[in-house]
Amino acid sequence: MFSFFSHMPSVTKNLLIINVLLYFVSIWFESTGVINLFDLFSSHYIGTPFFEPFQIVTHMFMHSAHDFRHIFFNMFGLVIFGSHLEQVWGAKKFFIFYFIVGIGAFAVENIYYGIQVYQLKNELVAMGYDLSKINDFIMEYKYFAGSEGIASPDPNLVPYHLPEGIGYIKLSLSSGLGASGALFGILGAFVILFPNTELMLLFIPYPIKAKYLIGIYILYEVYRTFNPVIGDNVNHLAHISGAAIGIAYVFISRKFDRGSFY
Repeated sequence: MFSFFSHMPSVTKNLLIINVLLYFVSIWFESTGVINLFDLFSSHYIGTPFFEPFQIVTHMFMHSAHDFRHIFFNMFGLVIFGSHLEQVWGAKKFFIFYFIVGIGAFAVENIYYGIQVYQLKNELVAMGYDLSKINDFIMEYKYFAGSEGIASPDPNLVPYHLPEGIGYIKLSLSSGLGASGALFGILGAFVILFPNTELMLLFIPYPIKAKYLIGIYILYEVYRTFNPVIGDNVNHLAHISGAAIGIAYVFISRKFDRGSFY
């Protein structure tokens, strides 16, 4: 195990260390009540009270404290597929690529939901509501009481009875975290560069080519993006955005780089 870790490419290794270290440090800080790094470093939609510019980067290194599978599978994919790309591309190119796909996935998601935030805010302003009061309420309570409305001591403080008010508050409280956008960028690049590489799954005793296994996985994410399931907290839009940007990166790079990959 230590031999495998020592031979891991430098960027992949450091990304792994940062993610795992932040995961356990954040859990410790939260348990001691010092600070909630999960909330602070997660991405919030631009235009909402909780957005901070540094979240554009920090959300890529945070993972759910209540689901160890989140960080495990993201880091597993990073090590398996990211290591291969880094060995082929080199540390500098892989490092740049990783942040392009991760931030790119964030940008696509924020454009999509940011438009919704903008529209809801305009509708509320047109109705005569003071958004500063809504923001004050959200900042103080950070609590959404489900489809019935907002648990507010003052019914006049927020338009809790309006779909626009509920939608705006839900988007304000929503947050995203994880390296999934970057990971899917890696998967997208891998399937284009090495489509015929045979991969093995633990529960399927036969090798499957990357173009089928990863391709089907990406198509599933596309399906889930446009056919959401109640209670599903997975950010499928970020997944397909990362994959699309990773694929586009490879095709654009081919115009400048010589060589073929199989």
